[in-house]
Amino acid sequence: MRGRVATDSRSVINSTTGGVMTDEAGAVTGELEVRTLPEAGLLDVRVRYAGAEEWYTVTGSPFPLSGDGRDLGNLHERVVACLTSPGPVVDGNEEATSLRGLDRL
Repeated sequence: MRGRVATDSRSVINSTTGGVMTDEAGAVTGELEVRTLPEAGLLDVRVRYAGAEEWYTVTGSPFPLSGDGRDLGNLHERVVACLTSPGPVVDGNEEATSLRGLDRL
């Protein structure tokens, strides 16, 4: 991305019942802001409660960017779609979503 400044993309979402799993706080639920930021060939994905200041790392982030990273808006939308899809149901309870195990979106 020589000559270009990496910029973040942000979206406000409503989590699924299970929420979004983070490294620092565990599952977070409710109205959340998702931020994606390309850095050194990786995509950093964080969430925070809408209107809050503290960001949490989504479990599984950062992960390698594939290609040249030109389609970051589309990649951000795929991250949002992943985090707003219900997690697996275990013993009748929905688990939190994350980016764990994803090597590409």
